[in-house]
Amino acid sequence: VPYFTCVWDADSREMRAECFIQLGEMGKAISDLKAASKLKSDNTQAFYKLSTIYYNLGDHEMSLNEVRECLKLDPDNKQCFSHYKQVKKLNKQIQAAEELIQQEKYSDAVSKYESVIKTEPNVPQFILNAKERICHCLSKDQQPAKAVSVCSEVLKADPQNVNILKDRAEAYLQDDQYKEAIKDFESAKEHSENDRQIKEDYYKILGVTRTAQKKEILKAYRKLAQQWHPDNFQDAEVKKKAEKKFIDIAQAKEVLTNPEMRSKFDQGEDPMDPESQQGGGHHHHFHGGWDNFQGFNPFGSGPFNFKFSFN
Repeated sequence: VPYFTCVWDADSREMRAECFIQLGEMGKAISDLKAASKLKSDNTQAFYKLSTIYYNLGDHEMSLNEVRECLKLDPDNKQCFSHYKQVKKLNKQIQAAEELIQQEKYSDAVSKYESVIKTEPNVPQFILNAKERICHCLSKDQQPAKAVSVCSEVLKADPQNVNILKDRAEAYLQDDQYKEAIKDFESAKEHSENDRQIKEDYYKILGVTRTAQKKEILKAYRKLAQQWHPDNFQDAEVKKKAEKKFIDIAQAKEVLTNPEMRSKFDQGEDPMDPESQQGGGHHHHFHGGWDNFQGFNPFGSGPFNFKFSFN
């Protein structure tokens, strides 16, 4: 990977971004492309590349944001407009599905997420994300057999997915398979503790999905903040734990409602961790995400010749 002394050279940034893409280091590629988009005026190509990287990482919201920036610079850009239509359609379907889940219309949400898979069958992360939510809906909708089947499929690709382990455990309970349920609950607890030791996951703290909108995040924050306010507890030891929980909840809200901080977190950097801000080791916190792309190029041989395989 070439390094340079002139940090204001947009062309060098873009060249290094291409190298990072070939190496599968998407977080670093995004960092260079963001810089290049600011250093060079009317840099539609940088915004397009940013949008496509986010898209292939399963982040439809960030992808939509970046392709809109491209169209602001050039409304007639055919490449960006074509991509915009696809991302907008997918974004609309996912938002609709999440609204149905909030309304506890789980059967309708399953249908909507099945539509998501049909809309984008070639990006593994969107398929995995959709099936994760389908698993959740089926569990909530008291369809244990179907839930176990879908949850198990997701766990083959992401065996440490705590949300899926919990949903499958609930499905096992509904089906009176108590041994399997206990095993999943214990596994979920173990992985939750391991995740927390590595680094906080602000989405998990608030109990929201990675695609959650600001309104949903604030709603979850208010509910948890009220529940865990230290004044609600009298016992000294319990109060101390509540204080820690309350701080975690407040930090999670601060990060996820701030677009810049949330973007950094989604790139594998903890904006609340001084060590991370000083260039410390990056760890991605999500199911799939950056780690799945380390060491292989999701864009095939050319810059954006997408080639995926999904088992």
